[in-house]
Amino acid sequence: MELRQLRYFVTVAEELNFGRAAERLRIAGPSLSQQIKALERDLKVTLFDRDRRSVALTSAGAALLPDARALIAQADELRRRAKGMAVSDPVRIGCVNWCPTDWAERAAGVAELRVDTWVMPSHTQAARVADGSLDLAICWVQNADLDALSLDARLLGVDRLYALDAGTDEAPVEAADTVVLVDADGASWSSWNRYGEQFAAATGARVMRTDDGGVTGPTFFEHVRRLRRPVLNNPKGQDVSLPRGLVRRPVIHPSPLWTWSLVWRRGEDNPAVHAVIDEFTGGTNDFGLTDPTVWLPADDPHKPGDQSGGQHHDSAEDQRGPEPVVQ
Repeated sequence: MELRQLRYFVTVAEELNFGRAAERLRIAGPSLSQQIKALERDLKVTLFDRDRRSVALTSAGAALLPDARALIAQADELRRRAKGMAVSDPVRIGCVNWCPTDWAERAAGVAELRVDTWVMPSHTQAARVADGSLDLAICWVQNADLDALSLDARLLGVDRLYALDAGTDEAPVEAADTVVLVDADGASWSSWNRYGEQFAAATGARVMRTDDGGVTGPTFFEHVRRLRRPVLNNPKGQDVSLPRGLVRRPVIHPSPLWTWSLVWRRGEDNPAVHAVIDEFTGGTNDFGLTDPTVWLPADDPHKPGDQSGGQHHDSAEDQRGPEPVVQ
């Protein structure tokens, strides 16, 4: 019997679904099933009644579940003590709008995690890490930000941005044919404004300015309806439900990617902070950043080498500058 098998048992017992449990544990479904069967052989009891449609705890499984949870908790506490973290202050982490759904579970066993309730823009969260208000933040940054604030970063996630359009046409749209809305309120939208303006400069997309906060949310939807042109979607609204009459359209030639970084102070000497960093970023892949058809800002810290996905447009028409404010 192994500790990880007990963790698997507890997760399946909580989900009562092997597929969801495997996704939560980040392992393959067949591997999870095999480990549960191995645990059952070691314990010489059947833990679950399962068929094609349902999973249920047996009486033996229900009886052993509290003990399994207690053993896991004791093991986690032992690990914290061994790493000198049992009496450490919690690791404070902030985010913008995107974060791992299982971050509390992933941090368990390495450090106590305190998720900050202030959901703030990327540049604000990065500044809070720099001034010591947070230990970590999940945000969008560029190399210039990291250097100016003395921060380090690792890639944590990626959003592939799309365009919103009025009508029913869901066909891909050329990047040069999109509109990018930027907001006059730089205190709130500094990161998005930079990203959007750099995307427009690289692809020939048209920049339009608004002063009503309408780069996301219901006001953004109204701008899309009024413009009747595909408008690049802000990552804050990446997964929101769309109102009737609007559709998502993939952006191509190139496809814009928005990276989410986990940032911390350079020279950070708290082992708990580094343990959380390793837990959150260990095993991550390149999230498609090496695809030659995608676009990242030139100063993105996760941009792999030379990237040819974006094309530069140097004609006089493409250097006409931003259009007036959207009314």
